[in-house]
Amino acid sequence: MTSNLSTSTTLSAHDEEMTGAEMVVRALVDQGVEVLFGYPGGAVLPIYDALLGEPRLRHILVRHEQGAAHAAEGYARSSGKPGVVLVTSGPGAINTVVGIVDALMDSIPLIVITGQVPTHLIGTDAFQEADTIGITRSCTKHSYLVRNIEDLPRVMHEAYRIATTGRPGPVVIDIPKDVQVARGRYIGPRDSKPLHVYEPQTKGNPASVAEAVRLLSEARRPIFYTGGGIINSGPRASRRLREFAALVGAPVTSTLMGLGAFPASDPSWLGMPGMHGAYEANHAMHDCDVMLCIGARFDDRVTGRLDAFSPGSRKIHVDIDPSSIGKTVPVDVGIIGDASSVLEDLIAAWPRDGQEKRNEKLAPWWLQINNWRAGTQSLQVPQLVHRHQAAIRPGALASPDA
Repeated sequence: MTSNLSTSTTLSAHDEEMTGAEMVVRALVDQGVEVLFGYPGGAVLPIYDALLGEPRLRHILVRHEQGAAHAAEGYARSSGKPGVVLVTSGPGAINTVVGIVDALMDSIPLIVITGQVPTHLIGTDAFQEADTIGITRSCTKHSYLVRNIEDLPRVMHEAYRIATTGRPGPVVIDIPKDVQVARGRYIGPRDSKPLHVYEPQTKGNPASVAEAVRLLSEARRPIFYTGGGIINSGPRASRRLREFAALVGAPVTSTLMGLGAFPASDPSWLGMPGMHGAYEANHAMHDCDVMLCIGARFDDRVTGRLDAFSPGSRKIHVDIDPSSIGKTVPVDVGIIGDASSVLEDLIAAWPRDGQEKRNEKLAPWWLQINNWRAGTQSLQVPQLVHRHQAAIRPGALASPDA
């Protein structure tokens, strides 16, 4: 491959003329992308040519497009940055679908750039043509078919924002080959005007926050049920979760996606709930009188039979995705917002007087929880993991399988 990209001119200033392929590379750099995962093919060769002239982007060559999607997922999970995938049209694009669906289910920010046949051949059953947008529409947060070079810079910047804000998820950008080689004006992210205005609600409704505080302050058997929304919100959300749990005096459970947000060494930690969860966590979830769910979605692996799930509890659900609230389990208080922001508001609204009386009120609840803990003397996964933690160095990464 040969590159038509001149790093001395094309990659220096904003608002200049370049090819569509160069725009893709330039937009990734402008958005702070450092790594992308891909597998070359005829419909994306212009983009691969442009990559040769950009030393700030590192391309990881995989052996299969599905591997590119999963590798980008892993990168996003471990780095906190969006994963970027670059694959060709037809079979290349279709091979990423499993990873795209996984990213949607686990709220992983993914930007999947796919090649497409030239625009005049779309719909003619051309060589390696597939309806990428139609195939991925149901498993993406948003998807684009870029037919005009003028739209490409805006789409690249808009896709990055959609993938990484609100509830993170995968976005597909399908770019025909003739758009990649066409020339047009590149516009940087600061000057790009989004066509689709996407402004997720991050602040919770004050009245709902006040009602949540009232329920929790009056509870005798409260519990926190936390999920991946805490992780996605960032380290500040984890710190605020620990602070609020200490104020309320409630035990904390976490889904698989939420592990790590709350320290397993904390006495308030009960472990995972659900099918693969801890004995004491499941009993506490069932017998609680007020449940605060933050960034979790009441998955069937946690709830089991819906009619038997925590039947005597009042439920508070905090999620940045409005469609998740009340989707499977009816809730008494729904709060749309970012986990960190809502936790900040809950902490600010929590009454500081009468804390000693509240702790006394919770004493029987903690006695019951400790009795459940004492009743699990057989080998448990948390204890096994604790033994492993003692044997490995700090900062080691663990990759669980299903």
